[in-house]
Amino acid sequence: MGKQEDYASVIQQLRENVPDITGVMIASVDGLSISTDFPEAEAARVAAMGASAIGLGNRITKTTELGDMYDLMVEGTNELLVIYMSGSGAILAIRAPRTANLGLIRLEGPKAAKRVAELVVS
Repeated sequence: MGKQEDYASVIQQLRENVPDITGVMIASVDGLSISTDFPEAEAARVAAMGASAIGLGNRITKTTELGDMYDLMVEGTNELLVIYMSGSGAILAIRAPRTANLGLIRLEGPKAAKRVAELVVS
């Protein structure tokens, strides 16, 4: 199995484990989409904004001495976006409705982010 198939497998497994999810994005910290099930028109925008948000989150955690950046959540009136660091080279963004089981997302998201981090360095 190639890397793209491995990334797609991570996304598929996450979707199976958390049925509420409406989109998953694996992107580089430079804002380039690696693998996603977001609509194509939305993918580049989510990758770029996710990387920017993580960059800002990194600056905030360092400036306020909170430790290393782990994740970031943005909640809108309709949906939320949880972005996890996946090692030092990638991010994992998960989109879900506000009514989604956030506990399940918080349980499964880090596992998927860890797997992505392993794939990025392999």
